[in-house]
Amino acid sequence: MAALISPFTPSNHTPCPTHPLTLLPKSTSLKEIKQIQAYTIKTHLQNDRHVLTKLLNACTLTPTASSMDHAHHLFDQIPQPDIVLFNTLARGYSRSATPLKAIYLFVKALNDNLLADSYTFPSLLKACANAKAFQEGKQLHGLAIKLGLNHNVYVFPALINMYTESSDVDGARRVFDNIPQPCIVSYNAVIMSYARSSRPNEALALFRDLQVKGLKPTDVTMLSVLSSCALLGALNLGKWMHEYVKKNGFDNYVKVNTALIDMYAKCGSLDDAISVFEGMRVRDTQSWSAIIMAYATHGQGHRAISMFDKMGKARLVQPDEITFLGLLYACSHTGLVDEGFEYFYGMSRTYGINPGIKHYGCMVDLLSRAGRLDEAYKFIDEMPIKPTPILWRTLLSACSSHGNLKLGKLVLEQIFELDDSHGGDYVILSNMYARAGKWEDVDSLRKLMIDKGVVKIPGCSSIEVNNVVHEFFSGEGVQYSSSNLHRALDELVKELKLVGYVPDISQVCHAELNHQEKEMSLRYHSEKLAITFGLLNTPPGTTIRVAKNLRVCGDCHSAAKCISLISHRQIILRDVQRFHHFKDGKCSCGDYW
Repeated sequence: MAALISPFTPSNHTPCPTHPLTLLPKSTSLKEIKQIQAYTIKTHLQNDRHVLTKLLNACTLTPTASSMDHAHHLFDQIPQPDIVLFNTLARGYSRSATPLKAIYLFVKALNDNLLADSYTFPSLLKACANAKAFQEGKQLHGLAIKLGLNHNVYVFPALINMYTESSDVDGARRVFDNIPQPCIVSYNAVIMSYARSSRPNEALALFRDLQVKGLKPTDVTMLSVLSSCALLGALNLGKWMHEYVKKNGFDNYVKVNTALIDMYAKCGSLDDAISVFEGMRVRDTQSWSAIIMAYATHGQGHRAISMFDKMGKARLVQPDEITFLGLLYACSHTGLVDEGFEYFYGMSRTYGINPGIKHYGCMVDLLSRAGRLDEAYKFIDEMPIKPTPILWRTLLSACSSHGNLKLGKLVLEQIFELDDSHGGDYVILSNMYARAGKWEDVDSLRKLMIDKGVVKIPGCSSIEVNNVVHEFFSGEGVQYSSSNLHRALDELVKELKLVGYVPDISQVCHAELNHQEKEMSLRYHSEKLAITFGLLNTPPGTTIRVAKNLRVCGDCHSAAKCISLISHRQIILRDVQRFHHFKDGKCSCGDYW
């Protein structure tokens, strides 16, 4: 009688096409994996390392709590597990909700005298990054050096990512600088790290470096580079990057086109953002959201809402939380209170999207801009999630704009319970006290700032001229009283007064300053310095684009309107909240900001 032959032959470890092990890659649940495992037990293959490795791989491919528990159970049954099996389990934990278990497992592996290899460290470093276990990550870095694996092509990017996630960008760069011949993956990791850490100049410098070395960038590279251009507000550089994108075929990527929309919008060119969107053959949720946000931040709320209506008619595209963030921005910056509430509550009711802290922030901003301060306070107080200092600061700023000192004091108390280290909070209430003539309270608040070591963030505005970004800080005109820029600004103010500009000295809350000194203090705000620099250094008729790190003040807003009138220039001013398009003496915001 012929002997029965198992469909799996341990001698060559090659499953025949009908063997259940061939179904493992198609398994979609732990139940199916266990059914296949049951067959291996029935055929006496449960101790075969090749079979166990396949089962472990299946359990860790899409890790869940139950699948990882089962994988760990399988691992514990192996009398002497090797580093390959350990790496498989560690990789699963690094992608799971409990990444630290990979570290605990590694400690046990070391005690069992298992020797780590080049495939061990990427998973462990990823686990440290996901678990925010950065001290453990640095210890792993030391061990990799000790074992001579720190120069491995797989270990380098993982080290860079670990340092990036720990916000130690300089640590990531030190790792990168030690790579003998960095590949594009390593470049991408550091460039992305710089971009995410708001260090765009260093990201762009590294991009130029990889070009010099003849490395071919990827779509991931371009996403970080375009993000850096957006951070700088450097339109000319952004346009050059757009040409580079088209020349190298990156415009075939939907995400790159979406990054272009975002870049153009943040650099102040809404028309270019629209052009990119209209030229896209394929549009996903992110690209629709980007154009909606572009319209919103440029003060065209009704156009943003119109785009949302068109999005609703597009096939296979559903709005997400970013889409609604753009809609709420649009309503906030246009004063559409009722529409804002309709979208806010429609998020969860119609689309099943729970509002996040930024959506609540938009609603507070919406109510605050409309002067409904008590409603805004109640809205924050009754939120189902814990409010952040930023939400309260939005309301505090509105209290200042609307002169509600009583509510402003209550709001500041709420802020100080969460964070008392932000200089702007003290300044806003101090100015409110000053306008109310409460100088003792002003002195008391300033003394408190000094005692706590709190400093005010200086206003800073930047402008790109001839591919160079120039920065100006408020008060610089006073320091450089003999400069051409100072004299030009003095002459400009004289011209502005002839067309009706009156400096709003109520913005300056210093009792010790006389009228002329207050006016001089207003004159040298960073926005005015940057705009004047643009007038001096760009051809007539050229649009002037300025970015500011804080909100534009009322006096600079009035001055910019007048400058656009007498210079016949369009001025686009980006502040921390939105864009202001000044043309022919008017602003796109309709003075609603």
